[in-house]
Amino acid sequence: MPQAGRVLVDGHPVETLKLEALRAAIAYVGQHVVLFNDSIYNNIAYGALREVPRERVLAAADAAFVSEFVAALPAGFDTPIGDDGLRLSGGQRQRLAIARALLKDAPILILDEATSALDADSERRIQQALAQLRQGRTCLIVAHRLSTIENADRIVVIEQGRIVE
Repeated sequence: MPQAGRVLVDGHPVETLKLEALRAAIAYVGQHVVLFNDSIYNNIAYGALREVPRERVLAAADAAFVSEFVAALPAGFDTPIGDDGLRLSGGQRQRLAIARALLKDAPILILDEATSALDADSERRIQQALAQLRQGRTCLIVAHRLSTIENADRIVVIEQGRIVE
């Protein structure tokens, strides 16, 4: 809980919301993507999203530029990715995380250093996917790169836990 002030979600104090409802309202894309030793498809549509129609999963993959690299794989979306996505590059892992967030379609998006360790080409692709993902959502973006936040409505600079700008 906040030490001062209030955190509201759609006008409701966060402490009045059920944890399940709060979790359902948030999509998260972090610096380190947690992946399972399963297929690309199942790593996008897992948990509560496993029952989503295949067309929606593939649409999310297209929007996140996952389909581009999947087309070159012999088993396509059924390709196993190994423990923690061992068979994928950093950019491919990030695109899977973005596809998950697109599929979840949550009103709140948290991006935590989502492009920090990527090469320039991967970052450009991911920035395109993130631009689409951010539309119509409340986004909290933690970033060190200016390119990640240059289109933000409000930028807050935090230094040692304090807002300095």
